[in-house]
Amino acid sequence: MQGYTVDTFENATAFLEKSMDISPAVVLLDMRMPGLNGLELQARLEALGRKTPIVFISGESDKDEIIEAFRLGAVDFLLKPFNREKLCQVVDKALDMDRQRNQEFINTDALRRSFITLSAREQEIFMLIVQGLTNKGIAEITGIQPGTAKKHRATIYQKFEVNTSAELIGQCKGVDLSKLMPTEDVKVQ
Repeated sequence: MQGYTVDTFENATAFLEKSMDISPAVVLLDMRMPGLNGLELQARLEALGRKTPIVFISGESDKDEIIEAFRLGAVDFLLKPFNREKLCQVVDKALDMDRQRNQEFINTDALRRSFITLSAREQEIFMLIVQGLTNKGIAEITGIQPGTAKKHRATIYQKFEVNTSAELIGQCKGVDLSKLMPTEDVKVQ
Protein backbone atom coordinates (compact mmCIF):
# COMPACT_ATOMS: atom_id res chain seq x y z
CA MET A 1 0.00 0.00 0.00
CA GLN A 2 1.66 3.23 -1.20
CA GLY A 3 4.96 2.62 0.64
CA TYR A 4 3.40 2.43 4.11
CA THR A 5 4.47 -0.21 6.59
CA VAL A 6 1.30 -1.87 7.84
CA ASP A 7 0.71 -4.08 10.88
CA THR A 8 -2.64 -5.81 11.27
CA PHE A 9 -4.27 -7.25 14.36
CA GLU A 10 -7.20 -9.64 14.58
CA ASN A 11 -8.96 -7.61 17.26
CA ALA A 12 -8.57 -4.74 19.72
CA THR A 13 -7.20 -6.96 22.50
CA ALA A 14 -4.47 -8.27 20.20
CA PHE A 15 -3.62 -4.70 19.25
CA LEU A 16 -3.34 -3.67 22.92
CA GLU A 17 -1.14 -6.68 23.69
CA LYS A 18 1.15 -6.63 20.66
CA SER A 19 1.31 -3.16 19.13
CA MET A 20 4.24 -0.86 19.74
CA ASP A 21 3.87 2.85 20.48
CA ILE A 22 5.98 4.22 17.64
CA SER A 23 6.06 7.46 15.73
CA PRO A 24 5.18 8.46 13.12
CA ALA A 25 2.18 6.19 13.02
CA VAL A 26 -1.56 6.19 12.58
CA VAL A 27 -4.19 3.73 13.82
CA LEU A 28 -6.82 2.80 11.24
CA LEU A 29 -9.62 1.65 13.46
CA ASP A 30 -12.86 -0.02 12.45
CA MET A 31 -15.86 0.85 14.58
CA ARG A 32 -17.17 -2.73 14.59
CA MET A 33 -14.72 -5.40 15.77
CA PRO A 34 -14.97 -8.58 17.82
CA GLY A 35 -14.64 -7.81 21.54
CA LEU A 36 -13.92 -4.14 22.12
CA ASN A 37 -15.43 -1.79 19.56
CA GLY A 38 -13.54 1.12 18.04
CA LEU A 39 -14.69 3.68 20.60
CA GLU A 40 -13.76 1.39 23.49
CA LEU A 41 -10.27 0.86 22.05
CA GLN A 42 -9.90 4.60 21.46
CA ALA A 43 -10.77 5.22 25.15
CA ARG A 44 -8.30 2.55 26.29
CA LEU A 45 -5.52 4.06 24.21
CA GLU A 46 -6.27 7.47 25.71
CA ALA A 47 -6.18 6.00 29.23
CA LEU A 48 -2.80 4.42 28.45
CA GLY A 49 -1.46 7.77 27.24
CA ARG A 50 -1.03 6.56 23.67
CA LYS A 51 -1.26 9.64 21.47
CA THR A 52 -1.11 7.97 18.05
CA PRO A 53 -3.63 9.65 15.72
CA ILE A 54 -6.71 7.56 15.00
CA VAL A 55 -8.66 7.40 11.75
CA PHE A 56 -11.94 5.52 11.97
CA ILE A 57 -13.40 3.51 9.14
CA SER A 58 -16.90 2.13 9.28
CA GLY A 59 -19.72 0.86 7.15
CA GLU A 60 -22.37 1.24 9.78
CA SER A 61 -21.95 3.94 12.37
CA ASP A 62 -24.55 6.28 13.70
CA LYS A 63 -24.03 9.99 14.14
CA ASP A 64 -23.55 9.68 17.92
CA GLU A 65 -20.64 7.26 17.44
CA ILE A 66 -19.04 9.55 14.88
CA ILE A 67 -19.45 12.57 17.17
CA GLU A 68 -17.98 10.62 20.11
CA ALA A 69 -15.00 9.49 18.01
CA PHE A 70 -14.21 13.10 17.12
CA ARG A 71 -14.82 14.26 20.70
CA LEU A 72 -12.20 11.74 21.84
CA GLY A 73 -9.74 13.10 19.26
CA ALA A 74 -10.13 11.11 16.05
CA VAL A 75 -8.39 12.72 13.09
CA ASP A 76 -11.00 11.63 10.59
CA PHE A 77 -13.89 9.22 10.07
CA LEU A 78 -14.25 7.48 6.72
CA LEU A 79 -17.53 5.83 5.85
CA LYS A 80 -17.33 2.76 3.62
CA PRO A 81 -17.07 2.63 0.72
CA PHE A 82 -14.17 5.05 0.30
CA ASN A 83 -11.49 5.17 -2.35
CA ARG A 84 -7.76 4.56 -1.96
CA GLU A 85 -6.89 8.19 -2.76
CA LYS A 86 -9.06 9.50 0.08
CA LEU A 87 -7.62 6.92 2.49
CA CYS A 88 -4.05 7.86 1.55
CA GLN A 89 -4.80 11.59 2.01
CA VAL A 90 -6.19 10.97 5.49
CA VAL A 91 -3.33 8.64 6.47
CA ASP A 92 -0.75 11.16 5.26
CA LYS A 93 -2.48 13.94 7.22
CA ALA A 94 -2.46 11.80 10.38
CA LEU A 95 1.20 10.82 9.88
CA ASP A 96 2.13 14.50 9.51
CA MET A 97 0.23 15.29 12.70
CA ASP A 98 2.06 12.50 14.54
CA ARG A 99 5.45 13.67 13.26
CA GLN A 100 4.68 17.18 14.52
CA ARG A 101 3.44 15.88 17.89
CA ASN A 102 6.57 13.77 18.28
CA GLN A 103 8.86 16.69 17.38
CA GLU A 104 7.06 18.89 19.92
CA PHE A 105 7.58 16.18 22.55
CA ILE A 106 11.30 15.96 21.71
CA ASN A 107 11.69 19.75 21.88
CA THR A 108 9.82 19.97 25.17
CA ASP A 109 11.79 17.09 26.65
CA ALA A 110 15.13 18.65 25.68
CA LEU A 111 14.11 21.97 27.23
CA ARG A 112 12.83 20.20 30.35
CA ARG A 113 16.15 18.39 30.80
CA SER A 114 17.99 21.69 30.81
CA PHE A 115 15.32 23.49 32.84
CA ILE A 116 15.46 21.03 35.76
CA THR A 117 19.18 21.71 36.15
CA LEU A 118 18.35 25.32 37.04
CA SER A 119 17.93 26.48 40.63
CA ALA A 120 14.52 27.80 41.64
CA ARG A 121 15.77 31.39 41.20
CA GLU A 122 17.25 30.55 37.78
CA GLN A 123 13.95 28.97 36.74
CA GLU A 124 12.17 32.18 37.72
CA ILE A 125 14.67 34.27 35.77
CA PHE A 126 14.51 31.89 32.79
CA MET A 127 10.76 32.54 32.54
CA LEU A 128 11.41 36.29 32.60
CA ILE A 129 14.17 36.06 29.97
CA VAL A 130 11.91 34.20 27.54
CA GLN A 131 9.34 36.97 28.04
CA GLY A 132 11.98 39.33 26.67
CA LEU A 133 12.91 41.14 29.89
CA THR A 134 16.28 42.85 30.28
CA ASN A 135 18.52 42.41 33.31
CA LYS A 136 17.15 45.69 34.65
CA GLY A 137 13.56 44.51 34.15
CA ILE A 138 14.34 41.19 35.83
CA ALA A 139 15.95 43.04 38.74
CA GLU A 140 12.88 45.24 39.20
CA ILE A 141 10.52 42.26 39.26
CA THR A 142 12.61 39.95 41.43
CA GLY A 143 14.21 42.51 43.76
CA ILE A 144 17.76 41.47 42.89
CA GLN A 145 20.51 43.67 41.51
CA PRO A 146 20.93 43.94 37.70
CA GLY A 147 24.45 42.49 38.06
CA THR A 148 23.03 39.44 39.83
CA ALA A 149 20.42 39.06 37.09
CA LYS A 150 23.25 39.19 34.56
CA LYS A 151 25.11 36.38 36.38
CA HIS A 152 21.98 34.23 36.49
CA ARG A 153 21.40 34.90 32.79
CA ALA A 154 24.95 33.76 31.98
CA THR A 155 24.44 30.54 33.94
CA ILE A 156 21.12 29.91 32.18
CA TYR A 157 22.69 30.50 28.77
CA GLN A 158 25.45 28.03 29.65
CA LYS A 159 23.02 25.33 30.77
CA PHE A 160 20.90 25.76 27.64
CA GLU A 161 24.00 26.02 25.41
CA VAL A 162 22.97 29.37 23.91
CA ASN A 163 24.68 32.76 23.64
CA THR A 164 21.72 35.14 23.42
CA SER A 165 18.18 35.65 24.63
CA ALA A 166 17.03 35.31 21.02
CA GLU A 167 18.54 31.81 20.84
CA LEU A 168 16.91 30.84 24.14
CA ILE A 169 13.55 32.20 23.02
CA GLY A 170 14.00 30.35 19.71
CA GLN A 171 14.43 27.06 21.58
CA CYS A 172 11.17 27.75 23.39
CA LYS A 173 9.16 28.58 20.28
CA GLY A 174 6.08 26.39 20.06
CA VAL A 175 6.68 24.80 23.47
CA ASP A 176 4.18 25.04 26.30
CA LEU A 177 6.54 26.30 29.00
CA SER A 178 4.22 25.06 31.74
CA LYS A 179 5.30 21.55 30.69
CA LEU A 180 8.89 22.29 31.70
CA MET A 181 8.20 21.75 35.37
CA PRO A 182 9.46 18.30 36.33
CA THR A 183 7.01 15.50 36.91
CA GLU A 184 7.31 13.46 40.08
CA ASP A 185 9.24 10.65 38.35
CA VAL A 186 11.93 13.02 37.00
CA LYS A 187 14.91 13.44 39.29
CA VAL A 188 17.56 16.15 39.10
CA GLN A 189 21.00 14.56 38.85
